[in-house]
Amino acid sequence: MLSTDDHSRDSAGMRYVYPVVSRRAGGISIGINLNPNNACNWRCVYCQVPDLKRGGPPPIDLALLAAEFEEFLRRAAAADFLQRVAPAGARRIVDVAFSGNGEPTSAPEFGAALDIVAQALERHGLLGKVKIRLITNGSLVDRVRVREALTRLGRLGGEVWFKVDAVGPAPSFRINGVRMNADTVRRRLRLCGGLVETWVQTCVFAWDGTPPAEAEVAAYVDFLPGVQDAVAGVLLYGLARPSLQPEASRLGRLPESWLGDLAGKIEKLGLTVRVSP
Repeated sequence: MLSTDDHSRDSAGMRYVYPVVSRRAGGISIGINLNPNNACNWRCVYCQVPDLKRGGPPPIDLALLAAEFEEFLRRAAAADFLQRVAPAGARRIVDVAFSGNGEPTSAPEFGAALDIVAQALERHGLLGKVKIRLITNGSLVDRVRVREALTRLGRLGGEVWFKVDAVGPAPSFRINGVRMNADTVRRRLRLCGGLVETWVQTCVFAWDGTPPAEAEVAAYVDFLPGVQDAVAGVLLYGLARPSLQPEASRLGRLPESWLGDLAGKIEKLGLTVRVSP
């Protein structure tokens, strides 16, 4: 039985395809893992990937990916599938999410994998009914092949969740393991938002029992007006599952009231906010 507390990539016994119950998507999400070697170009302290390492993915076996995705859609069409694997209230397939164990766009085959997913959904009469999402740190949006894939994703009615956990080199290094300049993130967000519907996704948590500093929160809120016309809104979420990184013991969940206060500040800017405590 799937749950929001366990996003195991092995739940379907496949290399690239796995189902999870997504509290943010509101149902069953079919995950596409293009980083089965647990390598990513970032290292987020809240990441639930075991043995995470820095780097890129191995070559993707596109034929195997296509076969696995087709097989999973065949299984999902069985009358009792959702009753067997999902809790009540989550028994519907809501999206196909390129997420997995690292940055999906770091795979040179990302565009081809997107085409495989779209073609299979169309064959099963699901294209346009099941949304295709990319969950990304946005660091590779500048690459031509990534922009081309994002353009196709936009034409398919897809969506991007673009990670912005902190604004400024010091806090982004502490949280994501990279020193990100606000102007660079803003430019990439605007570029992405011009190609496909894009949401800012932000994970917030306590560090050593203390919520984010007021100065860091202010920098984040001040950042948003510069991308407001390019994004659909903000996905604000807290920790749902324990981190598997060395900093895990230092991280904690924030009260719903804290997330609500931050959501209120964002809403005052005129942005839509969805909160998942």
